[in-house]
Amino acid sequence: MTKFGESQPAGRVEDRRFLTGAGRYLEDTAPVDALRAVFLRAPVAHGEIRAIDAQRARDAPGVRLVLTAQDLAEAGLTEEIQPTLVTNRDGSKGAAPGRPLLARGRVRFVGEAVAMVVADTLEQARDAAELIELDIDDLDPYLGLAPGGPQLHPEAPDNIAFDFAIGDAEATAAAFARAAHHVTLEVPDNRVIANPMEPRGAWAHWDGSRLHLCLSAQGVWGHKVQAAHILGLDPQAVQVTIPDVGGGFGTKAMSYPEYFVVAQAARMLGRPVRWHAERGETMLSDNSGRDLVSTAELAFDADHRIIGYRVRNISNLGAYNSQFGQNMQSLLFSRVFTGVYDIPAAHLEAQGIFTNTTPVDAYRGAGRPEAIYVLERAMDHAAQVLGTDPWALRRRNFIAPDAFPYATPAGESYDVGDFARVLDRAAREADMDGFAARQAESRARGMLRGRGLCYYIEAIMGDPSESARIVFEDDGTVSLFVGTQSNGQGHETVYARFLADRLAIPFEAIRVIQGDSDRIAKGGGTGGSRSVTVQSTANIATIDTLIAAFTPFIADELEVDPDTLAFEDGAFRAPGSNRAPSVMEAAGLARARGREDLLSHAAEAKLAGRSFPNGAHVAEVEIDPDTGAVTLDRYTATDDFGNLLDATLVAGQVHGGVAQGVGQALTEHSVHDETGQLLTASFMDYAMPRADTLPMIRFASEPVPSVMNPLGMKGCGEAGTVGALAAVTNAVRSALREAGAEGGEMPFTPVRVWQQLEDARAEHA
Repeated sequence: MTKFGESQPAGRVEDRRFLTGAGRYLEDTAPVDALRAVFLRAPVAHGEIRAIDAQRARDAPGVRLVLTAQDLAEAGLTEEIQPTLVTNRDGSKGAAPGRPLLARGRVRFVGEAVAMVVADTLEQARDAAELIELDIDDLDPYLGLAPGGPQLHPEAPDNIAFDFAIGDAEATAAAFARAAHHVTLEVPDNRVIANPMEPRGAWAHWDGSRLHLCLSAQGVWGHKVQAAHILGLDPQAVQVTIPDVGGGFGTKAMSYPEYFVVAQAARMLGRPVRWHAERGETMLSDNSGRDLVSTAELAFDADHRIIGYRVRNISNLGAYNSQFGQNMQSLLFSRVFTGVYDIPAAHLEAQGIFTNTTPVDAYRGAGRPEAIYVLERAMDHAAQVLGTDPWALRRRNFIAPDAFPYATPAGESYDVGDFARVLDRAAREADMDGFAARQAESRARGMLRGRGLCYYIEAIMGDPSESARIVFEDDGTVSLFVGTQSNGQGHETVYARFLADRLAIPFEAIRVIQGDSDRIAKGGGTGGSRSVTVQSTANIATIDTLIAAFTPFIADELEVDPDTLAFEDGAFRAPGSNRAPSVMEAAGLARARGREDLLSHAAEAKLAGRSFPNGAHVAEVEIDPDTGAVTLDRYTATDDFGNLLDATLVAGQVHGGVAQGVGQALTEHSVHDETGQLLTASFMDYAMPRADTLPMIRFASEPVPSVMNPLGMKGCGEAGTVGALAAVTNAVRSALREAGAEGGEMPFTPVRVWQQLEDARAEHA
C-alpha cells in the first residue's frame, strides 16, 4: 500500500484543471439565462440621502428591475446581516447599529451600495446605473482613530463600537510597580485590502419558493443561516453552493449585503440573477484588514525576565460592524497576545471605533498577526533599550518545554511547545553565523543590511467540530463529502490521499465534494487555519465508523468470528482465512447482497482543544541609501506545525502567507483622503507585491506534535503572515540603525525609507 500520510509530497490533482482553464468558478457556473446586476455605490463617505430618482434607469433599454432601500422595504425585506458582538469590560455588548442591505437614509462610506440595476446584459445594467440621480447632502466624515467626531450611529456614542479588556489589570500594575526596567512602544498596523484573484460575486435562482444561492466564499452554512433570516425563509428552503474559489484570505468568510439583494431580485423577477464585482468595486467594498494602533509596555526584572505586559489598542471598524469585525482586535487578538513568553501578569485593553471608511474584518491571520506584530516589535525595541541581543532576550523568556500545558493570562491553554529548539533550528537554517560577513559585503557596496527575527505563535480558530461522509457510488468511485471549503489550498489532494492511504482505495477513484448545503448537512467552512486539522479528525472518525460497520458483514461472509477480524494493510483479515477483501471489494459485496446501508458512512468529530502553530521567521534586507529601495534578500521560515500530511502543500501555504505579510510590510497601504475618498482604489495606486519583491523562501519543519488531535497537527494556513510582518519590519529597522536612523513604520516604501535616512543625515550633520 502506498503511504501518503507521513509528510510525503504528492502532486496536487486540482492543479491540472486550474492550469488548463478547466476550473469552474462562479462566472462559469451561472445559469445561461441569468440577468445581470450592477450596483450603484455611494460617491461620498458621509451624507444624508435626500432623494434617489431611478425612473430614467427603470425606463432604460433592457432594464428589468431597479431596487433601492425603499423598494426592499416595500417588498418586506427589513432584516439585516447579524454580526457577532464583543462583550465589553462592563459586561454589556458592543454597539449594534444596523447595516442596511442598500443605503437607507444615509451613506456612510465611499462604495456603500445604494441601488441595484438588473438588466438583460451587463452593458445595459451599467448604462442604466449611470442614469440614477442621487441627491445627497454631504456631512463631515469621521476618519479619526479615537473616540469622538461626527457621530455615525446613534447606537454608538462617540463612535465607540466596543470597549474590551482581558487579563489581570491589578497584577499587571503591581508588576510594573516593582519592575527594574519599563519599555514602551507605539505600534501602528496599516490598513490593507485583501485582493483575492477572483473578486466577490453571487448568483441566485428560485425553484418555486426554494432559493439556490451560489457564492464565491469560504463556507456555505453561515450564508445559509443569514439568507434564511434576511429573506424570511425556512433554512430548508435555502441551498447555498460554492464552486471553485479563486482565493479568500478571510475577506470571503463573511456575508455581504449584495448577496441577499441579488437573491431578492431573482425572487421578484422569477429569473436567475448574477452579479460579479469588478476589481475597483472590490477595493471599495470588500472588507479591509488590520488598521489599528497599539501601545505596548513591557516590565522586566533586573535579569531581563518579563514580569508584566500591557497592551492598549484602538482599531478602525469602518462604517459598520462587519459580520466578525468586532472580534478581530479584541477576542482574537487576545488568544496569543503574550506570544511564546512566560509572562506571569498581562492585561489587554481594546477599543473599536466606527469611521466613514469601508468596514474592517478578518484578513489572513485575523487578529493574531496584529498581536504578534506588536509583541515582536516590542521585544526588539526592548532588546535595544536594555542593550542586549534580541535573540537572547527572547530565549531567556520562552515558556519552558516542561511548563506545558501552559495557561496564558488570557485563559488559553497551550498544549505543547519547544521554542528554544525551533529557534536553534532557525539560526542554522538562516545561517546566522554568516550574517556578519554578508553585512560587511553589503557595506563594501555602500548598502545597508539588516536582520530581523519574529518568533510567533498563533491559534487555530473557528468551529472545533467537523463532519465527513464516505459514499461508495454505483460507478465504482468513492465520494468523500467534507465540511471545509478549499479556496486554493489543495484540499482535494490532501483529503483524497489521506483516504487512499487509510483505506487502500485507489486515489484516482476518490472524489472530494464540498460547498453544497444540500449535499453536506453541516460544516465549519474554511478560516483560522482549521481546515486540514479539523477535517482530517472527522475523516478518521468516519473511517473508523466505516470499518466498524463492515466488520460484522465481512465476518459473516468469511464465516469467522467478528472479534477475530481485523482491518490491516487495507484489507479485512482473519486468522485461518485465505480471503482478505479490500474496502472496495467489501463495498462490492455489500451492493451485491443488497446492503445499501453499508454504502454510505458518516461521522462527526470535535477537537479536544486548539493547537498552536509557532515558529521563528528570519528576514534579511538590503537598503540602497541613495533611493530608499528595500530588497528582501533572504527569508527563512522555521515552523512547528506538528505532524505534516503533505510537506509540499504546507510549504506552499507558508510561501503564500509570507508573501501577504511582506506585501503589507513593504508595499501595500490603503489610504483615504480627508474627505473619505479611497486614494488607492486600483492597482495603479495600491502596490501589490510582485515576483521581484520576494526572494526564494526557505522553509523548514521542526515539529512538536500537538496532543489535541489524533494526527498531532497544528494548522499552517496563516502562519506565514503572522511571522512575516515583524520579521521584515525588524530587519528594515535594523538596517536603518546602521545609518543612525530610528523609527519608520509599515509599509517601508522607498520614499518613506529615504526620508528616514535624510532625516538622520540632517540630524547628524
